[in-house]
Amino acid sequence: MPRHKIKEMDRVYGFDEVALAPGDITINPDQTDIGFAIGPHTLSIPILASAMDGIVDPAFAVKLGGLGGLAILNLEGVQTRYENAGEILAQIAGTPEEEVTSLMQKVYSEPIKESLVSRRIREIKEGGAICAVSITPANTKRLAPIARDAGMDILVVQSTVTTARHISKSYRGLILPELCQQMSLPVIVGNCCTYSAALDLMRTGIDGILVGVGPGAACTTREVIGVGVPQISATLECASARETYLKESGKYVSVITDGGIRTGGDLCKAFAAGADAVMIGSPLAQSEEAPGKGYHWGMAHPHPALPRGTRIRVGTIASLEQILLGPTSVTNGTQNLVGALRTGMGVCSARTIKEMHGVRMVIAPAIRTEGKHFQAIQSAP
Repeated sequence: MPRHKIKEMDRVYGFDEVALAPGDITINPDQTDIGFAIGPHTLSIPILASAMDGIVDPAFAVKLGGLGGLAILNLEGVQTRYENAGEILAQIAGTPEEEVTSLMQKVYSEPIKESLVSRRIREIKEGGAICAVSITPANTKRLAPIARDAGMDILVVQSTVTTARHISKSYRGLILPELCQQMSLPVIVGNCCTYSAALDLMRTGIDGILVGVGPGAACTTREVIGVGVPQISATLECASARETYLKESGKYVSVITDGGIRTGGDLCKAFAAGADAVMIGSPLAQSEEAPGKGYHWGMAHPHPALPRGTRIRVGTIASLEQILLGPTSVTNGTQNLVGALRTGMGVCSARTIKEMHGVRMVIAPAIRTEGKHFQAIQSAP
C-alpha cells in the first residue's frame, strides 16, 4: 500500500549555494548606476544600515548619509531610553557573555522617552542626513506621529515576522493603509520572506518591503522558534510579488534584502535575486564609527520572556568609508562593498540595478568545497 505524503518541501537557497554567470560583455565599473530611490529620496549607494543599537546612533546616521547610504535609527532602543546612551552601550559591550542577556533585559525595560525620540531625529536632520527610523507595530501608533512632527523622512515598521493580516483578541492591530495615509511620507515594512505575505503587504500602500527572517548574524529566530527562509529564495519570492503588484497597480514597491550579507559576493547575489537595495548589519558593526564598540546584537535580544538574538563580537576592522568604498586591505570580500557591487555588475553586463535583476544565477557548490581548500584552512577559527 503506497504511503501517504503529509507534505511536500521546497528546495530553497542561501547565498553560499548560488553563483552568478558572467555576461557576454563587460562594463567599466564606473559606468554602472547603483542609485536607489524611495519616495522623493535618492541614495547614491543602495545600502541601508540595520536599525540596531550596536550599529546606528545619530552620529553614525550622519556619517553614512554623507557617504551616500541610509542608516535606520531604532526608535525603541538605547538612544530613546537614555540621555547617556553612549555610556549604556559601553556597559553592554563590556559585560561578560554569561551576564549580557540579563543586563540587556534590564537596560531595555527603561521606558521610551518621547522627548528623546524628537531629539535624536533632530540630531540626524541637523547633521544634514535623511532621517529614517524604525518602530515595531505595537508602538507605531504612539511614536510615528511624534517622529513625523520631529522631521523624520522615512518610516520603517519592523518586526521579526510581519504580515498584513493579524489575528488577536486583545487589541485592534496596526492598520497599514491607514498609517500610509496618515504619514504622507515613504513607509517601509518588514520583515517577510514569502510571495503571498509580500504581496499582501504591498497591497496596503507601502513603498518598500524588508526581506529576511532568520538570516542575520545576531538573529537566532531559526534556532529558537524554527522559522526562516534562506535569503536568495526569500528575495526571489518577494521580487516576484513586486512584479505581480506592479502589473496590477502600476506602483513599484522596493524590495530590500535584510540580513545575512557578509561579503561583496553576497551583496551582488542579493541584487541578482531581485533586491533594489540591501540592509546590512554586522559588516557595518565592524566599523570604527559604530557605537557598539566591536559588538553587535539583534533587536529581539532583550525580549523579557523569549530572547531571540545574541550579542556577537564582530571586532573593529576599518573605517565605515573603507568598508563601503575602499580601498580594501583584505582579500575576503568584507571591504569595499560598493566597489564589489560595481565590479560584479560590470562582469555580468548589468549597467543598472534593474539589469542586475536579470543576471543568470546558477546553483553552485559552496565556494569552500570548490577548489578552495587552502582558503578554507586559512579562514578556519
